Amino acid sequence: MRALFGTDGIRGKAHQYPLDPATMFALGEALAHRLEKKRVLMGLDTRESGPDIARALSAGIAAGGSQATYIGVIPTPGVAYLCRTSDAEAGISISASHNPYDDNGVKIFGHDGMKIPDAHEEQIEDEMRVIRRNSVSIPSLELDENQKLIEKYQQFLVSGVAPNALRGMKVVLDAGNGAAYRIAPEVFRRVGANVHVIHDQPNGRNINENAGALHPERLAKVVVDAKAHFGVAFDGDADRAIFVDDAGRVRDGDEIIYLWAHHLKVRRIVTTVMSNFGFERQLERDGIELLRAQVGDKYVLELMLERGAVIGGEQSGHIIDLTVHTTGDGIHTAVVFGELLKQARRPFSKLETFDPMPQILLNQPVTSKPPLESLPKYQAAIRDAQADLGDSGRILVRYSGTENKVRVMVEGPDEERIKKTAERLRDTLRQEIG
Repeated sequence: MRALFGTDGIRGKAHQYPLDPATMFALGEALAHRLEKKRVLMGLDTRESGPDIARALSAGIAAGGSQATYIGVIPTPGVAYLCRTSDAEAGISISASHNPYDDNGVKIFGHDGMKIPDAHEEQIEDEMRVIRRNSVSIPSLELDENQKLIEKYQQFLVSGVAPNALRGMKVVLDAGNGAAYRIAPEVFRRVGANVHVIHDQPNGRNINENAGALHPERLAKVVVDAKAHFGVAFDGDADRAIFVDDAGRVRDGDEIIYLWAHHLKVRRIVTTVMSNFGFERQLERDGIELLRAQVGDKYVLELMLERGAVIGGEQSGHIIDLTVHTTGDGIHTAVVFGELLKQARRPFSKLETFDPMPQILLNQPVTSKPPLESLPKYQAAIRDAQADLGDSGRILVRYSGTENKVRVMVEGPDEERIKKTAERLRDTLRQEIG
């Protein structure tokens, strides 16, 4: 069983286990022992702790007989793209995505540009337990950005649309003070957009701080004030994008996938168990099959490959375009969707999608994560809640794969009713494991 890896790599408090130097050194060494081509690409977001983690990983990779090539500040999907288009056998992105600055994490990709399978993560953890040392000597490595690799990724993003595809469009970008802060504006300018950027002054500690994909409120105001065609907010490592239309309305990943799927005229898409029930019902009426994967874009990708879907993603804004990519890429999503909007010749706010069913999501911190079926009070509460809701909605309760939290999601036609149901379930879980 994996103890360090969650649904999106390893994540925790910077400089503390498992992101302490000794554990990161062991991770680098264990990964290197699995490689033949002996080259690992490494990029990071703008957190102040990133370079220290990069140095420890680089030292461990060297001890394992391989070499790390440092890219610099780059979105996570940039690492994935560069890994599969080079001779690198693995890629590492140092980021905690949407989390606060004092968290960090490590995501590992194989040469195919896909996050490594769970079984490989388990094997790496097994070896780390053997080689981990209490302390290690980490050399003071110079980490100079590799501009050639960054430019190669930028050219890939630009090539995703026609030349000057967004000419005449005014776009507001919220970089979240994260990995997109330089690359996203540059790419949008190259495809012809008139770009206004906010939250593009990272200082190591302001990543995601009242900014980016989880906080699109300021973006919505700026879009309206600037009379922009649309706005896009990225999370810390820019693998997700949340949109705002010209009327200032936030449009989540479900809506973007819906519009993109109709544009491509696909008959099958993949989302996760978190996607809105109203979304599913509308797709069924439209003759489009919806397949649900467990939460995590790596699981979305696995199901897409298995069932032959080319578009998939998450309500949170991770969207995978399998025609060109192997992971969610917020900048690619934003540029391609901008081209779709221009071709639609209608304001974004006039593009209809579906009537979302009211959805309540509550998070409860937990001290442990025992199997939910082992909790008698919770089991009694969930049985009562499901009987009360019937087939008019959904209940989903799951542990977070990246934080010590349990997430309670309830959907149904009556918002007040589902709110009370979610609160009862959350309070029960707080009593048993909070």
